[in-house]
Amino acid sequence: MNEMSKIEDKFLEVAEKLSNQKYLEAIRNAFITILPITVMGGLVSVISSAPVTPHTKNAFLLAWASFVKSNSLILTWINTLTLGAMAIFVCLTITWYLCKHYQISALTPLLLSFFGIMILTAKPTKLTFNQKMVEISYIDGKGLLIGIFVAIATVELYRFLKAKHFGEIHMPESVPASLSNTFASLSTSIVIMTFFSAIFIIFNKNHTTLAQWFTKIITPGLKATDSIWFVLIMTIIISIGWFFGIHNATFWGLMGPIMFINLSANAAANATGHVPPTFLTEATWAYFIQIGGVGCALPLAMLLLLSKSEQMRAVGKMGLIPSFFGISEPITFGLPVMLNPIMFIPAFLAPTVNAILTWLAMSLHLVKKTFAMLSFNMPSIFGSYFATSDFKGPVLIIILVIIDMAIYFPFMKVYEKAQLKEELGTN
Repeated sequence: MNEMSKIEDKFLEVAEKLSNQKYLEAIRNAFITILPITVMGGLVSVISSAPVTPHTKNAFLLAWASFVKSNSLILTWINTLTLGAMAIFVCLTITWYLCKHYQISALTPLLLSFFGIMILTAKPTKLTFNQKMVEISYIDGKGLLIGIFVAIATVELYRFLKAKHFGEIHMPESVPASLSNTFASLSTSIVIMTFFSAIFIIFNKNHTTLAQWFTKIITPGLKATDSIWFVLIMTIIISIGWFFGIHNATFWGLMGPIMFINLSANAAANATGHVPPTFLTEATWAYFIQIGGVGCALPLAMLLLLSKSEQMRAVGKMGLIPSFFGISEPITFGLPVMLNPIMFIPAFLAPTVNAILTWLAMSLHLVKKTFAMLSFNMPSIFGSYFATSDFKGPVLIIILVIIDMAIYFPFMKVYEKAQLKEELGTN
């Protein structure tokens, strides 16, 4: 028990450092904040994906496909300014959260961050008085890491230069505060914009952008994270975290960017009629791997309803509806799964099996890969369809739920036996 306590303390210490690390915290909060943007982008992606084939005869589906065809420009533009502009939204929200952390005014850093992300991701192709053409394909998930860099660099440079009172211009007290603050930040702003401009010039002279060049560099690494092995490692780490009561949001500063980059790539591919290329997205994680929340709480809640133990049945009743909407806390802390050695094994085994079977199904093209993320709280049975536009998605969910229940069943019976002894002893 002493060894277990040491392991728990060490794990909690590492998790606490990750959770409180200012940059990771800002990144995690940014992804949560832009959820309305991703939901809107997901909805448009779903609308744009009419499930028709050359043999489709259903009048509704054909009308749907006709609507998409006649409004493709509108739908694509909305998608471009939601999921297709993730780098901009993430950059601005990280900037805001870092400014909040340092307790500095966010307005000027936000403007500087917007300048930085645009000049380092967008590539001008023709700039004349009456016509401006710019390549913006890297303001999506491909530019996400550049957006994170811009946000951090902007706030840290701004904070450093302001602390040194670099080039401050002091105005008379009669000047309005807004104008006075602008002049006080003038030199600092010019230095930061010059820094981003210098990076732009270097890469522009080489006929590229920082985002385009960096994407080529990290593509092999992203492909490695899109493997089943990376998914399994993260599944195990997050399961261990929940065993000690550490929320999976702690790790979202690390996993979030990877899954958003992949989701953006899949959405872009789907919008142009191509097959989504990547496996690990938020939708795959939420709808197929962690059914009902971390540890696959929904299958467990369904099993608990059949338990002979009054306490376990009560937990099942309390946790069934929340787990249906992806909220696992009532089961995790009510049964509990946390710090429960008996339930720990199936709690990480079920999502692990789900990941393997989902990866196989998508790799063999039995089920389409996900390209839209509507909400973490969307029930898997519905989310699996909307995220793939594939009727086989919900079928796979039903199969996975049955398998998860089979995985949980023997462990649930062992735990039930112990609970029954306690209940009989109390009575």
